[in-house]
Amino acid sequence: MSKKSPAKSPDAAQPPEAPPIVSSAHLVSPRSAEMSEFEFGLIVAGNAFHRWIAHCMSAAGLKDLTPLDVLVLHHVTHRARDKRLADICFIMNVEDTHLINYALKKLQNIGVVASRKNGKEVTYASTELGRQYVARYREIRESCLINALNADDALNRDIGELARLLRLLSGIYDQAARSAASL
Repeated sequence: MSKKSPAKSPDAAQPPEAPPIVSSAHLVSPRSAEMSEFEFGLIVAGNAFHRWIAHCMSAAGLKDLTPLDVLVLHHVTHRARDKRLADICFIMNVEDTHLINYALKKLQNIGVVASRKNGKEVTYASTELGRQYVARYREIRESCLINALNADDALNRDIGELARLLRLLSGIYDQAARSAASL
């Protein structure tokens, strides 16, 4: 006589839900474990991005730059317009102006950024040498990063949506920081 196996519920076929991948389990909120997962992803992606841009610029020929130095050089080169210190800090969302000022001085000392007085204001722009390093960086970025990504239209749309969400969350984190600072 054959035994009938008990009927399996639809839930039984599903593997157990994996715990969230986080760096600080004690911070996981039952209201949004996803936020802790996002924060861990942001930490590792941020560190990987910083490592990448420093190595890419080193391969382009500018060694010993910090990730912030690289970002400042790119921003000063952006749209070939002179930039004020306050504008650089604002766009990059860096409130410690001395960090940007230090990077600008370092970049000036190696000849890739120049400063100019415009009335009472000092503005910064990349030099021809700076633009050459940025052009080489772009070539290496295309070869090492963009080719490895091998993105199709769907992936590019997803990346664009992720960028939008990061900007949205940036605003939420900024507001939360203001709230915490007022406690």
